[in-house]
Amino acid sequence: MSDSNRGTSIILFVSLTLIWGTSFILIKQGLKVFSPDEVGALRVASACLFLIPLAVTRLKELHVHHYGKLFASGMLGIFIPAFLFATAQTRMDSSVAGIMNTLTPIFTMLIGAVVFKLRFKTVAIVGILLGFAGGIILSISRSDGAIGGFNAFALLIVLACFCYGSNLNLIKFKIPDLGSLTITSVSLLLIGPLALIYLFGFSDFVPKLTTQPGGWQAAGFIVLLGLMSTAVATILFNHLVKMSTALFASSVTYALPIVAVMWGLLDGERLGVGHFVGMLCIIGGVYLANRK
Repeated sequence: MSDSNRGTSIILFVSLTLIWGTSFILIKQGLKVFSPDEVGALRVASACLFLIPLAVTRLKELHVHHYGKLFASGMLGIFIPAFLFATAQTRMDSSVAGIMNTLTPIFTMLIGAVVFKLRFKTVAIVGILLGFAGGIILSISRSDGAIGGFNAFALLIVLACFCYGSNLNLIKFKIPDLGSLTITSVSLLLIGPLALIYLFGFSDFVPKLTTQPGGWQAAGFIVLLGLMSTAVATILFNHLVKMSTALFASSVTYALPIVAVMWGLLDGERLGVGHFVGMLCIIGGVYLANRK
């Protein structure tokens, strides 16, 4: 990586940390009025509408074989995780969700090794096991410091991280000929109609928006989530993947929990010892897996 690319990568890295670290508290605010599926659908729909003008201008770059890959990228990197995280946060603090998101680089590496035959050393295996151990610790930790029953909703975030890791490898190895703006905008154009149809045809979004106290405010938080954490951040992230490595790009989750935890604490959330132990295990595992 050249010095200029390295500098740009760092700027993108910091920007993504701040934007995505804030996304979990925005989901929490949206859930005060809307159901998880409505939060996920509005997030995707608002991001799609925001980028439609850009997507239309990029269609001329595409060939027939691109559409299936871009639809898959949109589903794995945006659509499915949007619903999984919103559902998980109905039974989990936003700060804990942010910490568990740190599993993404481990799945990136596992999928790269299994599907794309990338090699990794023994120390990386240790890192993977340590990271998953941290996820288990987080899923059984309570805010009072005690260890309780397993929180099955944590598995939804694990699945979302698997989707993110799959999408990263898909972009890096299967769509190398398209730019980040094209990948993000057209992916959203392909998946956006699904979210819009559900939101206005099969949910109670409109009645809640117009009748429930705080409806417009909650919707505003979700729209902000869609514009910044989905549309803008995905463009920046896909650009980072293109100019670096999938594993380096996914390592933005090193710093992301700091921002997520900060917002959670400001909103009155409490973290126990187990949460910090789990976070350290995951970050340590990601570090070991990321070592050259």
